Amino acid sequence: MKKILTAEDDKEINRLICEYLSSQGYETLSAPNGLDAVRIAREQSDLSLIILDLMLPFRSGDMVLQKIREFSDIPAIVVSAKSETHSKIELLRMGADDYITKPFDLDELLVRVEAVLRRYEGNAAKTEEKKVLSHKNLTLDPISGTAEVCGNALTLTGKEFAILELMLKQPAKLWSKANLFESVWGEDYLSDDNTVKVHMSNIRQKLKNLDPDNDYIETVWGMGYRLLT
Repeated sequence: MKKILTAEDDKEINRLICEYLSSQGYETLSAPNGLDAVRIAREQSDLSLIILDLMLPFRSGDMVLQKIREFSDIPAIVVSAKSETHSKIELLRMGADDYITKPFDLDELLVRVEAVLRRYEGNAAKTEEKKVLSHKNLTLDPISGTAEVCGNALTLTGKEFAILELMLKQPAKLWSKANLFESVWGEDYLSDDNTVKVHMSNIRQKLKNLDPDNDYIETVWGMGYRLLT
């Protein structure tokens, strides 16, 4: 069950938010002031999200956000009666994930909570996907951007690394030139030029230099490239 902290000094608003979110399947905690909000955020390492009012006693919401960002990247939705664009922009720059202006509808708050959680979980999943990839004697580390063959450093350009990363993530896939070009260069593939062919040739040569006994990439005539198993 996802746990949400509501930092709001208005007892009635705090109660309404907590009761509503509880009815939607969330576990809720509440903080009546900024000091408690920081303390709870620090103590509750399994918090999923904070709903943070700006006008809090002892420590304002923007100060709470700044303090929390020193030790956590937990998603935060700021709630405020201020509707000025510059206030929203400043808070988003400080690390808020969304901003909702009072008065607000509880159903709207729920939609925003769900959207922020989806984005956060999606980003976390992408980070998790960036684990070390391997094929035969080749290993790629997407986080550090390094590659090795037979324990020796493999020097790659950014585009060469991106090509191998794509192929190692889907080792059974047959990649056409258009697939590779559009995925790596981020542009439409409009003509059958030699860009992908040249990069693939360079990758093969670099792999062969470090591991002459193995072939890693197969050309499927008229169709594209795939990893050799």
